[in-house]
Amino acid sequence: MKIAILDRDGCLNQWDGESFIASPDAWQPLPGALEAVARLNRAGWHVVIATNQPGLGRGLFDVTELNAVHARMHKELAAAGARVDAVFFCPHAPDENCECRKPGKALFEQIAERFGVDGRELWVMGSCAAHLQAGAAMGARLFLVCTGASADVALDGALPPGIPAGTRRFASLEALADMLVPEIPVEPQADGS
Repeated sequence: MKIAILDRDGCLNQWDGESFIASPDAWQPLPGALEAVARLNRAGWHVVIATNQPGLGRGLFDVTELNAVHARMHKELAAAGARVDAVFFCPHAPDENCECRKPGKALFEQIAERFGVDGRELWVMGSCAAHLQAGAAMGARLFLVCTGASADVALDGALPPGIPAGTRRFASLEALADMLVPEIPVEPQADGS
């Protein structure tokens, strides 16, 4: 089973690394990201979101508002012919010292259990160090998507601080999908069309 765990903010949707996506109107997909998920789906991938949502723990929005954001996300994905199989989130503020907040691996353990796979079978794709660190703790394959908070990361040279060794870099989720699901060239027909 092919499981891709995406970090929502900065990988799938626009995010500046600081503000909270607290309403459906604030959720804006990154160019090509929804289409990348659709390509992964068509190639047999199960796509799952794992996201820290400290705004819940800080009282900046509630679960109803978070569900409305995710309803918009699912609607936009469906319009692009894509789907996310599940959304796992940590509702705690950083000072609550929970086990589910990334870089802790509890969300990833829940995903592996839900889908009946070993952590080494997970493909972790995200734009922040905490997401990739959680994946590394599971022995997953790691992919830094250089969008969102990582938009200024170079595609070559030394990995930024906090990014686990062996992480591969891609300019976008779309570029990563291009590597995982190459386009099949269309052969010209015998009549030249």
